[in-house]
Amino acid sequence: MFPRVITPALTIVLLGCGQGPQRSGGVGFVNQTKHPDAELAAIWAAAQADVARSIDLNPVQRSQSNVPPDIVAGDPRALGIEPPGLLVAAVPDISARRLFDQTGVRRSDPTGMIGCPRPCDVRYSTAYSKYDPPVTKYAASWEFAGDNFSDILQYEFENQILNALGYDVSWR
Repeated sequence: MFPRVITPALTIVLLGCGQGPQRSGGVGFVNQTKHPDAELAAIWAAAQADVARSIDLNPVQRSQSNVPPDIVAGDPRALGIEPPGLLVAAVPDISARRLFDQTGVRRSDPTGMIGCPRPCDVRYSTAYSKYDPPVTKYAASWEFAGDNFSDILQYEFENQILNALGYDVSWR
């Protein structure tokens, strides 16, 4: 009799644990931006629509070398992909001095650039995405820089969607 009483009570207590944002396995955003979830959802929806229309698989490669575009037909499955417990967060910009010391590129502060960890094809970028666990990070100075925030996140959300659909995103 004792285990029959304890088991349901313990189950209820355990189900109450772990509330709050989920890092993996959840659906939606782990929003660490200064923007509401509704804004992130609108940007995600725009990314879904773009991927459903047309897919550019090599914009980074084209920016680094003279190769033809790899543009394929859109994938309507994109419209059914939801954010997978996606962590979205700002990262402090790299300083102008450090950017110059490491790359020879001159920019004023804030640079609008952050370090892009491996396997990125570039050393610094405005934003990057990782897929396991799902993460999109961007330079903090873009937080309220006109509509650039939306543009930057939409591109990264497209990468998240393409990855979920099984596309090679190594040149995006």
